[in-house]
Parts: sequence; structure tokens; C-alpha cells
Amino acid sequence: MDMKDMTVIQESVAGDEVEMLMFALDRARAQFAWKCGGLDAAGLNTRLPPSTMTLGGLLKHAALAEDMRIAEFLTGDPMPSPWKQENFDADPDGEWHSAADDTPEALYALWLGSVERSRAAWARVLAEGGLDQPSIFTDGDGRHPNLRRVLVDAVEHYIRHAGHADLLREAVDGLVGEDPPQP
Repeated sequence: MDMKDMTVIQESVAGDEVEMLMFALDRARAQFAWKCGGLDAAGLNTRLPPSTMTLGGLLKHAALAEDMRIAEFLTGDPMPSPWKQENFDADPDGEWHSAADDTPEALYALWLGSVERSRAAWARVLAEGGLDQPSIFTDGDGRHPNLRRVLVDAVEHYIRHAGHADLLREAVDGLVGEDPPQP
């Protein structure tokens, strides 16, 4: 965490609803990044049997979730590479399995790129209206979840997977803790 991130945390104690929810998402992302960060291929591919989950799989899954949220709920932008080449019908969990074939650099770049796209998409849709506006997603009953629901789901997704990453990272090299060290 650098000083810029520290400022965001300090300013967020009195933010409005959008600022607080975006802070919660960025804090959960920072926790996730800390637990997954700085590892080689062996560390990213370490498993805790009987689970087949890895930190590399988590990174790739989180990247896919960010890009799918943009495409399906926020802006409708097309899925970028590598997702448009994936055959999700043949392997619905392909991102989890294929991460073992990716280099650490590729996994980190993929996740960071998806986070950048997501931040830009959130800024764009929130500038057009608040959290009460409907998302572009339509469920089977013709309903559109509002952006508040989509944002809360994004926070929850990272919190859940940060917990998984916490356990996996401790098994890799003993790293424990709730938040990244602050300067």
C-alpha cells in the first residue's frame, strides 16, 4: 500500500454511500492483491487438498468476474481477450483450470487490467446516475438489479475470495494478516 492508498482510507471514513461502497471494493481488492501478490508459479499453483483451488486460479477467476460484470451488468462492453476465445460451454470453470498454464506475470497483468477496466466502467455508469439506476442485466423475470446490488455483490465476491486467498497464502509461505502493511 502506498501513501495514495492511505489517503483514500483516511478520507473514506466520512464518505457518501457511493464513496463508501467503492472504498469497500477497493479495500477488498487490496486485501486480495496482497494475499495473491509477489509469488512465483509454484506459489500460485499451490493447492490445499482436497480443494483444487489455487491463488493463480483465484486471480484469473477474479479477472473474469470483473470483466463479466462490465459486460453483463454495467456497460455492455464486449469481453476482452482472453475471454472471447474461451469455450465456457465446454469447461464452465476453465479460468480456474487454465491458470496453471499462465505465467505469474500474465496472471497479474490480466487481473490488474480487469480492475482498471472495472474502475473506469464504474466511474462511467455512476457519472450517469446513482446507485438506484438499473443495471443493463435482465433476469428471467424481466427485472434489472440496480447498481447498488451489483456493487454490493462485487464487494462480497472479493471478500469471499480474499478469505480463500488468506488460507492458501498461509500454506504457501506463512503470510497472515487482515490488511496489507501500511507505511
